[in-house]
Amino acid sequence: VAVVERHRRTGNIGLGFVRGFGMKRGALASSVGHDAHNITVVGINPEDMAVAVNEVVRCGGGQVVVLKGIPTAKLELPIAGLMSDRSVQTVSAQLEMLHRAARRCGVKLKSPFMAMSFLSLVVIPRLRITDKGLVDVEKFGLVDLIVKRARH
Repeated sequence: VAVVERHRRTGNIGLGFVRGFGMKRGALASSVGHDAHNITVVGINPEDMAVAVNEVVRCGGGQVVVLKGIPTAKLELPIAGLMSDRSVQTVSAQLEMLHRAARRCGVKLKSPFMAMSFLSLVVIPRLRITDKGLVDVEKFGLVDLIVKRARH
């Protein structure tokens, strides 16, 4: 998983690991991520993850599924990267296409983009991911992604 800062051009990218999505291939990216609404991307390889993030940026915000380097489904959210200017019927159909495309990537979750939106919400326990890195919410601080074993 990665979180890419999208508001101030800081270049911040937080990296981590996530389980429970069941992904076997591809990447999912979204500009909906409580509370900062940066771009969160979950994927199997960095190439698909980069394509997914760049497609969200190109759309001005939204949700994207990428498989083998190609965006296979997307929901553009041009209003602050959070809302659509399309009809509810259009958005609903696009969201269903996103979910089908996510299932083709092996995703088992019913609402993977909803699950992704909470990965960066640092007010709920325990570990969360932000553009600054992995946050231990209970200790109010960043933690190392890889812990080195002490030598005795």
